[in-house]
Amino acid sequence: MEKIFVIKIGGNIIDNAESLDVFLQQFFEIKEPKILIHGGGKLATDLAANLNINQQLIEGRRITDAATLEVVTMVYAGAINKNIVAKLQANECNALGLCGADANLISASKRPVKEIDYGFVGDIKDNGINTSFLQLLFQNNITPVIAPITHNNDGQLLNTNADSIANEIAKALSTKFKVHLIYCFNKKGILKNVKDENSVIETISNETAADLKLEGSIHEGMIPKIDNALQAIAAGVYKVSLGHALELSEIVKGNAGTDIQ
Repeated sequence: MEKIFVIKIGGNIIDNAESLDVFLQQFFEIKEPKILIHGGGKLATDLAANLNINQQLIEGRRITDAATLEVVTMVYAGAINKNIVAKLQANECNALGLCGADANLISASKRPVKEIDYGFVGDIKDNGINTSFLQLLFQNNITPVIAPITHNNDGQLLNTNADSIANEIAKALSTKFKVHLIYCFNKKGILKNVKDENSVIETISNETAADLKLEGSIHEGMIPKIDNALQAIAAGVYKVSLGHALELSEIVKGNAGTDIQ
């Protein structure tokens, strides 16, 4: 099976222009077919604050009312997405910026209201990834850059967690490709001691993840990342890694980050 990389970049790197440039250079150097999924970072929060739109996050997931949906669509699928695409084009990487509504790439359903009303947040439907379109892009040496905005096939845009999108894309492609899913953020991996940047846990299993959550080594925004990674491995994804965006080249080689098994 041909190897491909599905790489998700977090907001802390997106917010720093110099770090983003370094990351994108390393991303460009990956010769195999690759997909980049990005989050939104601080820009959406800052714009919402400037517009006096209150923001609330629960376990790293943004509550999305109608006004917030407009903000994140403008920022994620607009400013951030096109900035990344332009930078990749400058590196001679033929990138195409997309959100889930484009080419029916990602279909989702509005999350039902239970204990929490997440508003216009989307959960990806079963078979909701248009893998045929992604394969067509690979065949034409086009690199997809995907913003975390999906749609419900009935005209409604939805805000969907970028980690979940990366997870679902990796799982959907794993039947046809040897998929290496990489979550890049501003830590060297999952840390045993959050105050020690070098206390990287090299490997996490389903069993050890539960203990690490209880200890507090996995907390807040790390919880959905690890949960998604474990789900991906269980679904047949070849490898899942988490690590610092500026060490992407070493993560690709297996010399850095935390691997999930």
